[in-house]
Amino acid sequence: MLQPKKVKHRKWQKGKSKTRMVETRGTEVSFGSFGLQAMDGAWINSRQIEAARKAITHHIKRGGKVWIRVFPDKPITKQPPGVTLGGGKGAVDSYVFPVKPGRVLFELDGVKEDIAREALTRAGHKLPVGTRIIMKK
Repeated sequence: MLQPKKVKHRKWQKGKSKTRMVETRGTEVSFGSFGLQAMDGAWINSRQIEAARKAITHHIKRGGKVWIRVFPDKPITKQPPGVTLGGGKGAVDSYVFPVKPGRVLFELDGVKEDIAREALTRAGHKLPVGTRIIMKK
């Protein structure tokens, strides 16, 4: 699982949901030839990123190269079940990456187009956002 080694603040506030805003950074394929781009906004946790990465590497049979363009660094806290109000903020449960529409999540290079498309399609099924496959311009 991906998680930061060290953070400046252990617990964050939730912040406003910016899922309707369009992403301005990380929207182009930079490293590989094919990319998986988010069409919706959501929080993607480290388990989902890992599941998508495994789906890609399994389908391309460890040929080619995969780039993960997102890193979960936002801590999400959770209280244990059955706890009454007034005990303070819960412990850090997991880490997420807030995705806005347009962000490239994964990139792939070194494989044929049909294999890359199928691998990225399978990865998209593991994520809580709608995705599309884009190619380098």
